[in-house]
Amino acid sequence: MSAMRGANAYARVGVETGVMSASPHQLIVMLFDGALAAMRAARLHMQQGNVMEKGKSLSKAIDIVNNGLAAGLDRERGGEIAERLGSLYEYIVSLLLKANLKNDEQPLEEASQLLENIASAWREIAP
Repeated sequence: MSAMRGANAYARVGVETGVMSASPHQLIVMLFDGALAAMRAARLHMQQGNVMEKGKSLSKAIDIVNNGLAAGLDRERGGEIAERLGSLYEYIVSLLLKANLKNDEQPLEEASQLLENIASAWREIAP
């Protein structure tokens, strides 16, 4: 048990160090990666019938999309692109809520594909 806590603490320090030294572009990539990882975990938990962990994973993904990606949009300077991304993030969150409520992989898969498409485009515009 203490080895697991040590590993978790080590991972947390690694993530914190990565965040502290990351550029704004890299921070967004980290948000995409975190949300997509949470969605993959949710799918596995869904397949294993682990309702509680599925809910935690989907909540984490929703939190990252809402409070990381969507909250980071500059709607004044970003104009139409920021508005469209905001709408897309809202749709992704609605798919994740639907997946959780109905225990359905299809909306989860659609949300993952949409977010991966955005993440892929974001990675390609790296400074």
